Amino acid sequence: MDIPKLQRVIIDALEDVKAEDIRVFDTKKISDLFDRVIIATGNSNRQTKSLAMSVKEAVKEKGGEVISVEGMETGEWVLVDCGDIVVHILQPMLRSYYQLEGIWGDKPVRVKLGGKASKSKRFASEPEDEEDD
Repeated sequence: MDIPKLQRVIIDALEDVKAEDIRVFDTKKISDLFDRVIIATGNSNRQTKSLAMSVKEAVKEKGGEVISVEGMETGEWVLVDCGDIVVHILQPMLRSYYQLEGIWGDKPVRVKLGGKASKSKRFASEPEDEEDD
């Protein structure tokens, strides 16, 4: 599966379970291991686990590969390794503490969020409080 299609599948899966503050970063120049990092927030252990399962199931359903899922035991920080894209799903306190955007955030990728039915779309590379015109 090509990267844009895989990225779309992952973002849609995150949005289906109401992930917050989804950010996408191009990591090709930072790491040879993967091309994108997606960071999202879940507000509880149950939600982070559900978000990870949603991503895993959606990627597999579309013919993609999920190499590993880590952190399901506690659900505070779950990592889903989809090969070319690594997804970090964190609870708000951990996301604030670890500041992954500072590590991977050199090249944000503009991706429309909100699905097809949403009237107000925003981009994954922009903070939530900004609005598109």
